[in-house]
Amino acid sequence: MSDGPDTTNVLELDGLTAGYGHAAVIRKLQMSVAGGEVVALLGANGAGKTTTLRTISGLIRPMAGRVVFNGEDLAPVSPPARARLGIAHVPEGRGLFYGLTVAEHFRLSHRGERLDQEVAFQYFPALAELRGRRVGLLSGGEQQMLAVGRTLARRPKLLLLDELSLGLAPVIVERLMPVVRQYALESGCAVLLVEQHVHLALECADRGYVLAHGEVVVSNRADVLRGDHGLLVSSYLGERAEAAGL
Repeated sequence: MSDGPDTTNVLELDGLTAGYGHAAVIRKLQMSVAGGEVVALLGANGAGKTTTLRTISGLIRPMAGRVVFNGEDLAPVSPPARARLGIAHVPEGRGLFYGLTVAEHFRLSHRGERLDQEVAFQYFPALAELRGRRVGLLSGGEQQMLAVGRTLARRPKLLLLDELSLGLAPVIVERLMPVVRQYALESGCAVLLVEQHVHLALECADRGYVLAHGEVVVSNRADVLRGDHGLLVSSYLGERAEAAGL
């Protein structure tokens, strides 16, 4: 069990540039996430947040720069191998199979991998009561609990969460976010969280980065970002506010 974020960076992005075809979507990103730390990645639609996560998990190859995981350059490491190393990615669409039950989702795994469903039930007790129900019959909140719980069952070292709140009422998200925070603190897992609901994300996070047009325009502690609404607004518009000191 961890008492909080340590000083060791689990994830480092070193001058990362990536995109689709020959068009760069993110440019020269410098970011880090330590063990036990929750970092929010914020920005308007099209800023490059999902592209960043997809590049970390290996679904997109960098054009320049490095993705470093526990001191290792991931350039030669395939997406399945990254998953085996402990990088877990919950995509925007949740990645669930609506015809399967909750319990059957915990029997789906990569070769040689065993999912510990008891970890998921520890953090999401409601899932234990739903284990025999087909996913298509679950509410949106229950589906999101399963998507995250199934990922926690892998005991990841780095958790990438893309739009946890997508399609959910804020009251549901307010119950999910503290679970992410608790898991990071107790397990020492590093968490990089992409989220459109800025306030909810910054309540959960230790630090935040704001992307605009594929570049980091602001980075600071979450409490500082929460307290500077004007700076966040200007950053979302892609303006380098003088108050940011950039």
